[in-house]
Amino acid sequence: MSWSRRLTIGLQLLLAVGTLLALIQGRWLVAATTGGITLVALLPEMLGRRFSVRIPAQMEFLAVVFVYASLFLGEVHGYYVRYWWWDAVLHTGSGLLLGVLGFLLVHVLNEHESIAIHMKPFFVALFAFVFAVGLGALWEIFEFAMDQLFGMNMQKSGLLDTMWDLIVDTAGALVISLLGWRSLRRGNDDWFLQRWIDDFVATNPGFFQRGEGEGGGD
Repeated sequence: MSWSRRLTIGLQLLLAVGTLLALIQGRWLVAATTGGITLVALLPEMLGRRFSVRIPAQMEFLAVVFVYASLFLGEVHGYYVRYWWWDAVLHTGSGLLLGVLGFLLVHVLNEHESIAIHMKPFFVALFAFVFAVGLGALWEIFEFAMDQLFGMNMQKSGLLDTMWDLIVDTAGALVISLLGWRSLRRGNDDWFLQRWIDDFVATNPGFFQRGEGEGGGD
């Protein structure tokens, strides 16, 4: 078992223990919130099993870390209020993580037998960038909806918070997109994202099998 897989399981167990302690202490709202966060942290593994997709352990670990830091530490333990920089760091990290996911999706599209596309490095990087920024914008819409419909305070300072979140989301997405574009142009197979992609391909061969008659005559 890899170190990232061990750490992922450790964080999931911490969330489960937090839920149990809140129940014992009679803190029902915290227990319900932490229980929901625990389920969210298990989503990458659950979705992977449901759709027969093996997610790279490093990416699953980063996803669980983000859920733990943003929802459990940020919302339940008030880190967004205690540390002014917490929200900016997490949104920058989400831009990076979603950019990585965008690169992975493009690779699947480029290599899948039923999709006849092959993007050049610039368009791969552009897709990853737009994908990450677009999901960041959808998250801000979700925060606005929660505040308006349920009286929550996810936007904190309103428009100012939303704009800074979008700015740092964009910055994170831009960094990973530029790094990916530079690596693809140079044909560098030794950077971390290429290793994750290679791991994804090796453990999900069904996505990348070419048809037996492909490439043949009419």
